[in-house]
Parts: sequence; C-alpha cells; structure tokens
Amino acid sequence: MSEAEDAEWLRWVTKQFGSIAGEDKEIDLEEFKTALQVKESFFAERFFALFDTDGSGTISLEELLKALSLLVHGNEMDKLRFLFQVYDVDGSGSIDPDELRVVLRWCLRESAIALPEERLGDLTLALFEAADKDHSGSITFEELREELEGFPEVMENLTISAASWLKPPPPAERGRRPRYLTRSYWHNHRSKLAFLGGYASLNLLLFALAALQHAGLGGWVAVARGCGQCLNFNCAFLAVLMLRRCLTWLRATPIATVLPLDQHVVFHQLVGYVVLALAAVHTGAHVANFSRLARRDGRHALAEYLLSARPGVGGLGGTASQTGLALQGLLAAMLAFSSPCVRRSGHFEIFYWTHLSYISVWTLLILHGPHFWKWFAVPGCLFVLEKVVGLAWRRAGGLRIVEVNLLPSKVTHLVIERPQFFHYKPGDYVYLNIPAIATYEWHPFTISSAPEQQETLWLHIRSLGQWTNKLYEYFQQPESPGLEPKPLSRSLKEKRCRRWAQQISTGLGETRRLCGIKCYIDGPYGTPTRRIFTSEHAVLIGAGIGITPFASILQSIMYRYRRRKQSCPSCQYSWCEDLRDEEMTLRKVDFIWINRDQKHFEWFVSLLTKLEMEQAELEPGGRFLEMHMYMTSALSKNDMKAIGLQMALDLLAAKEQKDSITGLRTRTQPGRPDWSKVFGKVAEEKRGKVQVFFCGSPALAKVIRVHCERFGFRFFNENF
Repeated sequence: MSEAEDAEWLRWVTKQFGSIAGEDKEIDLEEFKTALQVKESFFAERFFALFDTDGSGTISLEELLKALSLLVHGNEMDKLRFLFQVYDVDGSGSIDPDELRVVLRWCLRESAIALPEERLGDLTLALFEAADKDHSGSITFEELREELEGFPEVMENLTISAASWLKPPPPAERGRRPRYLTRSYWHNHRSKLAFLGGYASLNLLLFALAALQHAGLGGWVAVARGCGQCLNFNCAFLAVLMLRRCLTWLRATPIATVLPLDQHVVFHQLVGYVVLALAAVHTGAHVANFSRLARRDGRHALAEYLLSARPGVGGLGGTASQTGLALQGLLAAMLAFSSPCVRRSGHFEIFYWTHLSYISVWTLLILHGPHFWKWFAVPGCLFVLEKVVGLAWRRAGGLRIVEVNLLPSKVTHLVIERPQFFHYKPGDYVYLNIPAIATYEWHPFTISSAPEQQETLWLHIRSLGQWTNKLYEYFQQPESPGLEPKPLSRSLKEKRCRRWAQQISTGLGETRRLCGIKCYIDGPYGTPTRRIFTSEHAVLIGAGIGITPFASILQSIMYRYRRRKQSCPSCQYSWCEDLRDEEMTLRKVDFIWINRDQKHFEWFVSLLTKLEMEQAELEPGGRFLEMHMYMTSALSKNDMKAIGLQMALDLLAAKEQKDSITGLRTRTQPGRPDWSKVFGKVAEEKRGKVQVFFCGSPALAKVIRVHCERFGFRFFNENF
C-alpha cells in the first residue's frame, strides 16, 4: 500500500471497529463471529484466540490493528507463522495428523464440501505425507514453509477473504469511457444496432406520415393518428417476433448473419414496452380531444364519449372508445405479469395465462382499428398456421415418458420416446405438456440428449416454479399396488393411464422409475447454440442447470470428432483430420461449468466422465475438448480457511488422477472464474476465431458479455 492507501485503510478499520465494538470499545467472541462472516465457528474461534494477544477474552482496537497489520503489511514469513498457529490447535509448536484432520474437516464445512470420513482420511494422509519431510510424525513450521514455497502466488495474497468488513470499499473508477461508446461494443453489436436503428426510423416515418395526413383535424388528433399507425405496425410485429418455426428455419439461411435472430425474445419484450407506451399516448390524445369537443358543444360529457358507442367515433359500430379502454387494460396486465420478478419467482403460470390474452387483444384491435387487418393479415396467417401445424403434429401422436430419474439436487431427468420423424439440432428446445401435471400448460426445456441418440429424448428439469415442483413431487410419491396415489391432476383419464413398472434407488440418492406417463412435445425450436458447429474455437459456459443445452452439444461434438479421428493400424498413432465442412469446423472447445455447491455437479457427471474417457490420451496438437469446473461455495487457495484443503485436494488429484469432488479427471477449481485470466488464456491459444456461448443467469451474462467485448470475442446468450 501507498501511504495514502495505508492511511485510508487505518481510518476504515477504526470506523468499522467502532460500529462493531459499541460503547465498551471491545469486541467479544460473538461480535467477532458476526463480523467475520464465517460459516463455521471453528475458524472464528481460532482467529479470535490469535487476535486476543493478552488473553482477556476481548479484542481491543490496538490488538486488532496489530493483527491486521501483520496480515496486510507483513511479509510472507509473518503470514505463514499466523497460518501455522491456526493449524497448531493445541499450541505445541507442531501439527500432528489428528490436528490436521480436525482442521481439514472444518475446511470442508467452510467450503460446503461433503466427503465421507474415509475420503477425509485420504486427504489428511496426502497432505501430511507431503509436508512431513523428515517422517517424524509431525509437521514443523519449517516443513510447512518448505511445502508452501511451491505456491508463491498463494503466499503473496494469503489473507482472510471472508472478512469483508476489514477491507475498505474499492475506489470508484473515474474517467472510464462507458462500454456503449467503445468501438468493440459497436463492432460486436452492429447487426443489433442496425436493426434497432431501422426499427426506430420506420416508427418515426409511420408516425410522421399519419400525423401529417390528419394535421387539419387538430393537434391531438394528429398525435393520436400517428400513434395509431405505429400501433398497427408494432402489434403485428409482436406476432412476427414469436414465429418460432419460421425463425428456426431462418437460422439455417444467410439471413441469420444479417438479422439478430438470437435476440428475438429481447426484441419482443422491447416492442411490448413500445406498444404500451404508444397506447398510453394514443389514449391520452383521444381523451384530450374528447374533452375539447365536450367543452365546445356543451352537450356530451367525457364519460359519455368514453363509455357509450357513438357513430363517427371510430371502430366497428362506433365502439372505438370502449375497445380502446379494454385494450389498454389488457396490455397493462400482460406487461405487468410478464416482468422478470413474476416469471422467475416461481409463478410462471401467472405469466402464461395472462399472456394468452393476446387472442383477445388481436380481436379487439381488428374491431378497434379499421386498417389493422391489413398489417396483421400475413403475420396473423403465419401465426395461426404455426399453431395449427404444431397442434396437429403433437396431438396426432402422444408420446410416453419411458423412464424418470429423480436426482437429489431436485432435478427431474425425463427419458421420452423419440418420434419417428423428429429431427433436431444440438441445443434445440421443445415445449413440453404433461396432462397428469397440468392439462393445458406448455413449458420450454432444452433437449439434453444428442441428435445421434435415435430411440429417446432426454430432458433435465430443475425444480424452480410451481409446475416443475409439481413434476418432481409427482414422481417422488411412493406407489403401492393397493393404494391409488394422491393425484396432482384433476384428469380422471390420466389417473387411469398412469402406471409404474419399477422403482430403483441408486447409491447416489437418485431414484429411477420406469413408467408410461403420456406427454406431448412441440418443437424443436432453434437457439443461438446452433452456431457452435460453424465456429473455430468455441467457449461453452453453463451456470447451474444452464449446462442442459451443452449436454446435447458436447455429446454431438464428440460423436462427430470420433468420425473425423483416424489412427494408424501398425503403430496405433491417432490424429484428428482437420476437416472444414458444413457439419463442423471446430478446432477447439473449452467447456466451463459453474455451480454453487457440490451436489449440483451430480446432474451430468456420468456424461462428462464418458467425454473425458474419449480423450484419455493427449492429442499431438493439444486436447480438442477441455473442461473447467468451478464451485463458487468453495474458498480459494489464498484464504487461510481453505489453503490446507485445496493443497490436499491437489495432491490427492495428482496421485489418483481423479478429482475428489466430482470424480472427474478435471480438477474442480474453487470460487468464481477470473474471466480476464480465462479469456486471456483462450486468446493466447490462437486456435481460430473465438465465439462464446452462455446459458445461465442474466446477471452473469452481463459480466461475461463485457469481457467478451474487451477481448473481441463474439458472445451468444440463450434466450427462450
């Protein structure tokens, strides 16, 4: 730290100490635990004992500053001495195996990692054997220092990372140009920005033409007519943006390189906001004009204009005012219940049912506006055609769920019989309807099986909302021959059709059932991930259940990779032909999976293990597929509460060629990815043009998008 930074740090610590200590100017153990924000009390008690140098049972400001100065300003030896004292529980001056085992057990709990006692013993033995250089049966300070010399970057940053109250807030960045004004942003979003520019220009042109045409009728009428013409276009355009079958077909044409088809859901939301705003201005202008007319002729009140049909007002039978007010109410309700706080709060059904009022909206628009049908004729016919084709196709052949796997992380794995002529691309999604759960509800889910899997389709569904929770609970119910299960559906027909064949519980807490429940699917529909196979260097990033589209893609990639792989029959030397065809132009794939805790890795560990076995031997040009696993609840190596555990996990993984957390060869990294380092390494490889594909939370998508713009990578985010 500089002198100014050091002075600021001292002021911050003193201020934070005063807010925690209170009037007695001392911090006791309970206050220390609360402020330190550690999950387990073991480390809080160890740190408290080392901070409390006089053994008074409380920490004064002087003691706190002395200890923090050692951790912040001290050299590597000072930090290492503090770490050694944390691990030396009995204060004997050496660490024996029992002490190390106790500390590692608490390290596991602090990082939310659950391992059996036998595995904990293996970790303890691996770390102890590596550190006990003289085989004396205990680890001395010098032996620990010698072991940690192999991790210089860890020792340099060794600290107590959870103690955020000890660190002053980072200074605000000044003078940095907003990302929207950078060249990389405009380059990466040129198709999107061009589309928005054309959309805005067309609306302005329509407004100006209609307003000028009716300028002689007064200013309010001109504004109302201008907004009305824009509403004609935008209400029809809303339908165009949700023609999923047409958009899926367009993805395979050259138009996909010009139009931002991947953002069709985002544009649908944007146009929805524009429609509501135009409707509000349109209604307000008409109300102002009615008020002017009411004052002028003195005979008709405003309420009479709005609530009663009158010839000459507009609309079918002079009902423009009444249909306009109804449209305003329906649009406001649709927008309110389409907000993210409703859709992501477990109440997707509210969004679903209120959004079905689009049928009423279009009907009222035809009655309200005399020219709307001209704008809506083509999009409306296409929309109806898509619905009819989809309804006829999915109702013509009901499918059966042949197997259900209930994963302990509340993920339902459905195995569905695949229709004979059902063709899809990796990463596509379908709409699923299970009458036994809800007769009329359809929900979108990504297909997690590869197209090369001919007999069945896989869907992995995480329990997040009402419908998905019902699905998990439905298959979780125990069945017995003599008892009829409590139905989650009111359909008597489905209760009769429901039948269980077998129930198997695996050792991992997974429940597997063979069954014959009826279901329907609608699709498939394309996503941005279809571009992966025409990339050169693809980076696939999945957060949590966001791995589902990549499960299908990874399987298909390895299938195509096997077809291109060649080997010499005499020396068994293998290589992969560098083909450039329309099926796959990939040179390298980096797969990054970010999970909150250990149990969420159970979803696709078996698949990833199989993919690793495909590449058991390193290719001459480097691995074609590289995996990177991150567990955000685990503390990093530079945290004093985790350094011993992470070292032990590294040692055991190197010895067994297997990660203790997932069982994969790939070592699971603690914490969140450092995107600057991750993308910097990708850029250094120079394996072709890099395209990044993400599926996960919108907040993380924004972070990754910014880093992609900085490195010049193209970014695609899955939306449906």
